[in-house]
Amino acid sequence: MKISEVTIKDLMEYAHEYNEDPEILKTFTNILVAVKSYIKSYTGLSDDQIDTKEDLTMALMILANEMYENRIFTFQTDKVAANVVVQSILDMHSINLL
Repeated sequence: MKISEVTIKDLMEYAHEYNEDPEILKTFTNILVAVKSYIKSYTGLSDDQIDTKEDLTMALMILANEMYENRIFTFQTDKVAANVVVQSILDMHSINLL
């Protein structure tokens, strides 16, 4: 599946969220926009380019689920670790590396 084909419903199913409350739909709409933007900024790829990398779709799903599950910004430790799988997928396609 291409990133451009991912729908709000796809994200909700991946997150096991079946409540179609308007606020939840709005949250997933915002998350989808934010994650696409994050992936493009992180990798430096355009919309057309990210659609050619189907593994980025899984990164999108994981990131969206993380954003939904962790809506509260609090830390229990002083260390924050990125999801290794997502970071690896994004790193493979990044053209922004210095």
